[in-house]
Amino acid sequence: MSERNFGEAETDAERAVEAAIARVPAWREQGASYALMTGGISNSNWRITLAGDERRYFLKIPGAGTEMFVDRVAANEAARLAHAKGLGPEVVHFDAETGLEVAELLEGYRACTNADFQDEAIQLAAVDCYRQFHAGEGLGLTKTIFDMIDEHIAQVAGLGGSLPEDWPWLSRLYGNARSAFLASGLDLVPCFNDPMPGNFLVKQDAPMKLVDYEFASMNERSYELGVWLGEMFFTEDTAARLLEAYAGELRPELVARVAVMRALADVKWATWAMVQEQISALDFDYHKYGTWKYLRARSIMHDFRWEAWLRAL
Repeated sequence: MSERNFGEAETDAERAVEAAIARVPAWREQGASYALMTGGISNSNWRITLAGDERRYFLKIPGAGTEMFVDRVAANEAARLAHAKGLGPEVVHFDAETGLEVAELLEGYRACTNADFQDEAIQLAAVDCYRQFHAGEGLGLTKTIFDMIDEHIAQVAGLGGSLPEDWPWLSRLYGNARSAFLASGLDLVPCFNDPMPGNFLVKQDAPMKLVDYEFASMNERSYELGVWLGEMFFTEDTAARLLEAYAGELRPELVARVAVMRALADVKWATWAMVQEQISALDFDYHKYGTWKYLRARSIMHDFRWEAWLRAL
């Protein structure tokens, strides 16, 4: 959409962003214009330009129902910690009551696509970002992959949403994996938890940045790695090379933990999609997205190595 000046809203979405702009104290005396930014599948994102300000800004309006699984205060904490480590943009305004967040717009940066992650330099830049974030200060929110899946299962039930016909089988294998992980002990570190390619921003001759920390929490390390490797459709050989780059060596137990977590990541995001199907107003086929994620989870759980992976955790 084209740039629109404050006060010219014609749609509900434009009226919502103008109301959000009016809630930012520092902007009340400045002329503002705005334009919708595409790519998000949960929230409404806008580019804000202010008269007399050299910087432009990124404004996020939380999507309907996202409060069911996003702790905005925790997300803001993670975003500020990431900025302090040079991994994310500066957060310039946050409203804890509404979840409204404003960050600097990273000029000259572009969002990655899956195709970008075929580039080894981009792969290794992401590995470095993860290594830095995982080594950072602990986050106030602990929310593991198991907490997330269990939360989504309860939400689907409460909303009257749909689960696949073979859910009893999927649920049983998920339960087995959960028990095996808990018995082995969780390796909790600060995790980003949302490796959609568009959350990785790149710019020539500049460090990679991570954006959108709304799912960040203390979580199992191997989940972070597994969900990223799965999201980028890496082959087993590429995944092994990147795990070695991350850890310094390719340990069998890490390979097993990540393999199992790739399946659980798909269960998590598939079930999240079934929640979104019931609550989101965005034009996105969540059911198709979730169905595909369940399909990929099954393919991993049917792998002849599944039981061996569980024993190796």
